[in-house]
This record gives sequence, structure tokens and C-alpha cells, in this order.
Amino acid sequence: MIGVSDETSPVGRVLGTADATPLQFWTAVTPGSYLQLDDVVVTQRDLPDREPVTIAGVVTQVRARHEGAQFDSDVFAIAEGTLPALVQEAAEITTTRVDPELYVPPAPGAVVHRATGEARDAALHFDRMDRRIPMGTGRDGVPVFLNADFLDGTRGAHVSISGISGVATKTSFATFLLYSVFRSGQLGADGANARALIFNVKGEDLLFLDHPNTKLDEATRANYKLLELPATPFSDVRVYAPPRAGDSSGAPDVSSRLTGVDSFYWTLEEFCDKRLLPYVFADADDERQQYTMVVHSVTAHLNRYAVPAEGGISIDGKRIGSYGDLVDHIVEQLTDDETRSTWAGSAVNMGTVNAFARRLIGSKRDLARLIRGDLAQRRPHQIKTAESAQVTVVDLHNLPDRAQRFVVGVTLKTEFEEKEKAGTGRPLLFVVLDELNKYAPREGSSPIKEVLLDIAERGRSLGVILIGAQQTASEVERRIVTNSAIRVVGRLDPAEAARPEYGFLPPAMRQRALLARPGTMFVNQPDIPVPLCVEFPFPAWATRKSESGPPPADTMKSIVQGADPFAVVGSRGGSSDDDIPF
Repeated sequence: MIGVSDETSPVGRVLGTADATPLQFWTAVTPGSYLQLDDVVVTQRDLPDREPVTIAGVVTQVRARHEGAQFDSDVFAIAEGTLPALVQEAAEITTTRVDPELYVPPAPGAVVHRATGEARDAALHFDRMDRRIPMGTGRDGVPVFLNADFLDGTRGAHVSISGISGVATKTSFATFLLYSVFRSGQLGADGANARALIFNVKGEDLLFLDHPNTKLDEATRANYKLLELPATPFSDVRVYAPPRAGDSSGAPDVSSRLTGVDSFYWTLEEFCDKRLLPYVFADADDERQQYTMVVHSVTAHLNRYAVPAEGGISIDGKRIGSYGDLVDHIVEQLTDDETRSTWAGSAVNMGTVNAFARRLIGSKRDLARLIRGDLAQRRPHQIKTAESAQVTVVDLHNLPDRAQRFVVGVTLKTEFEEKEKAGTGRPLLFVVLDELNKYAPREGSSPIKEVLLDIAERGRSLGVILIGAQQTASEVERRIVTNSAIRVVGRLDPAEAARPEYGFLPPAMRQRALLARPGTMFVNQPDIPVPLCVEFPFPAWATRKSESGPPPADTMKSIVQGADPFAVVGSRGGSSDDDIPF
């Protein structure tokens, strides 16, 4: 039973002038006391021949008024002392727990106490959580927890974070949540073996997760200690970046972080063998266009007839060494009357072929540095979280939109297929993806959207947890948002806050979301009927170069620096000295 402490001074009594229901009631605030939004309170109702019923709830609205005033102008007379009146505050309480479960309204005049300690934990259902992941503190400065069962797939999975870009701190909260998962120990062995895949789409802010934050002060360290978390950076991070454009060495395209960064790319052989061409056409409306028939026909042709050849591929007896050459060859074969049917099928007209060719030619500039035939295949270049660090950061901010879509789609497809082959939900893989409304929009279809839908609907059973962030949840595919057990809201745009996707927020909380400052989030989870206001601490890891401390020693070298420097370009699995024709 929820305890009501007699030592705590009453903060009010249940109002008798407003209807009290089992799920919502008002309380008059005792003079000299106060209640603010998000405070947790508790009261009791005595029943004949039954044990008392304890009703706990959260303050969702507060009002103050003059009692004794009839007209608006009376406020001046009351302030001057010429008209007697009382100032009375009242708070709306939304019920969060009834113990035992006898749903009766509280009695008017019943004493209302502020819930603290075990009573607060019981009111917010924290006492029922076997594994509690700290996600910040409430308005009362006491830790607030997330039920791990609804994060790791036990009873639910996936997180949806919404808010205005640059103000809502969506990515900061996502990384803090990951940090809490990895360092709180609440997932046990699952937490130690879990992996995270983070796509960095804005600046180079997420490239320093393993660097300490030089702006960390003692107050912030105390906040981490209150949450029983160490105030340290992520301990095991691997960073991948695309090769520099026009650089034949394949050096990573980063400017601020110069150590511990590896290039990622795909060879022409992998592009053909793994059927990656559809991800070149990853716009939201592509699947509704007729030229997608050509896309799938050409993909199948490349998969069947392309063979490795000295770092590139050979097809139709022609050696191809770059993505641009491959595009030119495909277009040439499609525009030739003799070979068109072999590549695209006999039922495709020239208008459809030309639509395909225009888009394919347009991709040469964007994807040439990602799909290579001039770099060593045995050199580590693929993004594989199982063979990487605990946290894998994939930097996309220097890539154009088409290239970003290609990387996200292919990487998620590869990771999800690996989990399917393993056939087990462990170890967990957390995928952090910002701008979800761009990759999985509400309207249209695309290869990336299909992968994300697959993760949202089947990822729970395979241990793939999506932490998606977006400015507008109303523009994200409904099934992805619906399958997210945890919904988080930061600062919202007024028009967006009125959308039905935020119906889980009480009216007062919707208004507060328009004013929320950075670091304040409203978190809704299935076993707590009211969203909780959470303030999470300032990151203990660097979020930009200017606040970055010294990196840990084990990140000074990249995996490429540890690879064989004498790898033969284009070799499959390496070469012996006998293979080199000196």
C-alpha cells in the first residue's frame, strides 16, 4: 500500500466545489503552502468495512483566484485593502495510482499530502519496475526512471523523440539515454554486450563522444552522482566517415577529429553482389514511379553478370573501375536497342528508361566517393557493429542528401539482415537516427522506409531498438510512431503541438512544450498514465571540438592504421608475396 506520511505537512484538502472523480480531482492549497506542476501528491479515502483507499496523482494544472470578488475591477480594491477577499490556490490532480484498486473518488475535505520517498516511487510506479534506467530528475529534483522492459523489447521497444531543431535537444537526450543504458547496469549482461549505431547528420558534434567535456562543473557531477551514474564520456567508440571527394587514398572527410576515424565505402563488387542499386533511388515517392521496374531489372542483371576484376568489376566483357564508369555503361546498354531488353525487359518503353537514366546519371556526383573500384577490398571499410566498438558513429554531415539516404538505407539493411541471420534478440542493437521524417515520411514509399518499418514492427524480436528523432512526429510514418513504446517531447512548434500525434500530453503540458527550455523533456511510457517532466544533466562527453578534452589512448589509432599497409589494391582477402609480379 502507498504510504501517507504523518510527518509531512498537509499541502491542501480535496475541493468540495468541483467534481471529484476517481481519475481526476481538485485540491485547495493550504495557505502558506504551494503546489507546482508535476508535483506528486497522495490522499486517502476511508470506506465502511474496507481498508482505506490511497489515491496518488500528479499535479497537471494550478490556478489562483480571489474569493469574494465579483468584478474584474475588484482586484484593485482588494489590493488597496478596501474590499475583503481571500486569495485561494487550487491544483488539478490527475490520478496515477489507486491502492487497493477500488476506484472511488476522494472525499471532499480529505487531507492531501505531498508524496516523498517510497510514496512518490509508488505513485509513479517506480516500485513496480524491476529494472529502472535513470533518465534525469523531476521538477522536485529527485531521479525519474524509465522501465527497461519497454526499451529492450521485453514488453515493448523503440523511442520516438520530437521537438524543434536546435532547441529541443533531441540528440542530446538520445545519447544520454544510451549512456544511462550502458552505464547504469540495469540491463545486466545485455547492457554490457549491447551495441549502438548512431548516424551523425549535423556538424561533427557526435564525433567526440569518447572525449571528456571540459565544461563539466561540480553541480553537473553532483547530478550524475544523484542518478548513480559516473560523469565520464563513452568508453568504447568507433567513428566512421566518408572518403574525401577526389581523394584517391580514401582518407576520411572530417576536419575537427583527426585521430581514431575510419573511412567507410562500398566496392563495386559489393554494390552489384548485394543488390544496392535500389538505395540510389531512395526518395520517398520513387516506389510509385514506373521506372522502379527498370531499377529492379538492372539490379538483378548486375547481380547475375558482374564479376570481380582487379579492384573493379567486369560485365559484358568490359572492365569497370569506378561508379561513374558503371553508370555510363548501364545508360549505354539501356539506350541501345539491341541490349535494352536484356537489361530492362521487353515491356519497358523509352520514356521509362529515360526517367531511370536521368536519375542514375544525377547520382554520379553524389555517390562516386562512396562506391569505389580503386581502393583495397581487404582494407577495413564496412560498417559492421558486431565487429566495431560498443558505440559506432557514422558521420554523414558532409554528404549530400542522396548520399545520406544511400548510407542510412544500406547500413540499416545490412545490420538488420545480420540480426535475422543470427536469429536471436541478443545482443541488443540501438539505432539512433535523426530526421526520421526524411527517411520514413508519412506519404509515399522507399527502400529506406521499408527497412525502418521492418525494424519498427519486427525489430523488437530481433533485438534492434530504434531511437528516432524528428522535428514533427505528424510527418513520420504512423506505424513507426505507433510501435514506439516510449514517446518523448521537447520544445514544440505551436502548430505541431496541436496535432493529434501529441494527444498523450495533457492540455497544460502541451502549452508547456511551447516554452520548454533545452534539457527539459516530457516522457510518456506505458505503465505511467501521465507523462513525466524530466530534466537530464549536461553531457559528460564533448559535444563539439571547443569543449573536447584529451581522447582516451585506445582511440588514437584507427582500424585502418592497424591493418596491413601492404594490402594489394583490389585483392580479395589479401595476397601473398608470390601473387605480386615483381
